[in-house]
Amino acid sequence: MVQDEASGDIVATGGASREKKMNVFQRIALFIRQVFAELRKVVTPTRQELVKFTAVVLGFVVVMMAVVYGLDLLFTWVVQLVFGVPGGTVG
Repeated sequence: MVQDEASGDIVATGGASREKKMNVFQRIALFIRQVFAELRKVVTPTRQELVKFTAVVLGFVVVMMAVVYGLDLLFTWVVQLVFGVPGGTVG
């Protein structure tokens, strides 16, 4: 592991190094430092973006529910047609 001068991040080296391997506590500390470095890169959406994303997800869910409902009706009709269930209901 070598510290990058440009960003200050610790990066893995390509070849075998003669440095002593890090112990488990050093590896855990490195992992936590890298997690916090990644979390600093996260951008929180604005309220308008959040509302827009939520509407898109809800719209997609409604469309998928309609598709599944339509397929359910189709398969029910096919099963009734094939097996000739009297009375028109399955179950």
